[in-house]
Amino acid sequence: MPKFSLFPESASTIAGQVDALFFFMIAVSAFFGLLIAGLIVFLSIRYRRRAGSNEAGDPVHVPIALEAAWTVIPLAITMVMFYWGASVYMTMARPPDDAHEIFVVGKQWMWKLQHLEGRREINELHVPVGQPIKLTMTSEDVIHSFYVPAFRIKSDVVPGRYSTAWFEATQVGTYHLFCAEYCGTEHSQMIGSVIVMDPSDFQTWLSGTDADAGMAASSPKDTGQQLFTQKGCATCHRGVSGSMGPALAGVFGRERTFADGSKAVADEAYLRQSILSPQAHVVAGYQPVMPTFQGQIDEEGMLALIQYIKSLPAETSPGPEKQG
Repeated sequence: MPKFSLFPESASTIAGQVDALFFFMIAVSAFFGLLIAGLIVFLSIRYRRRAGSNEAGDPVHVPIALEAAWTVIPLAITMVMFYWGASVYMTMARPPDDAHEIFVVGKQWMWKLQHLEGRREINELHVPVGQPIKLTMTSEDVIHSFYVPAFRIKSDVVPGRYSTAWFEATQVGTYHLFCAEYCGTEHSQMIGSVIVMDPSDFQTWLSGTDADAGMAASSPKDTGQQLFTQKGCATCHRGVSGSMGPALAGVFGRERTFADGSKAVADEAYLRQSILSPQAHVVAGYQPVMPTFQGQIDEEGMLALIQYIKSLPAETSPGPEKQG
């Protein structure tokens, strides 16, 4: 079995941290498992009742120090695991600010991916080595799970919700991509590859043409701008006095105050809800007149529209003259 490996390759910056925590927990579990099993066997033999003996056990009075020791020591070990695990989790949950963003849409039974520059892929993801990659993911139908064993990342991809994950590959190569959540009859066929390239080779690939379209693909920002125009968003969100809707320029990442006094930060999930369920949260000072676009925009279009709104600078407003 020359290619057999008990553990997958370690090919990302977070993989070593995950493995170290995993092996520590395995070592602690093995140590105490063997210790307890050994004590059970030893004490069973040492204090067994012998044939013809009427011996009765004497009451045992355990010292308080011993009671405290076998309570405090396991507590301390579990707290070390908790702190270590929380630290690794927070590292995995916070993408670096300079991460290259890629949109992922799960669909029975394929992965659809798009780079900000416009390149689209199906069941393949090309990334540069040594560059943090942020994945913004959602599903068109059922729950999927984006899983790359070599990078030690696995994140559920849920319909109607955006989830994020990030990684930074450390080795050039091709790595398995799986769906780790049962999603239907062909779940086992929902597999792909992550292809890690040298930065120069990646830029060459990125500047190429989309294989499916036969031409350079539109970037999500450009696609989002087209949708913004087609759906008439600029009519109400012009950012001028008397507009029926609030200005969208610079809205992303800012806190919004609603008519009922509640507040929320305008992130991807907020923008998505505002497009599909506009009556859920009405911005203070405006009337609930926006129609829903439920069923009119697919998930890829939704990601593109949100990317365009995110790109609007705070000092300008998306006037109609810019939407043509």
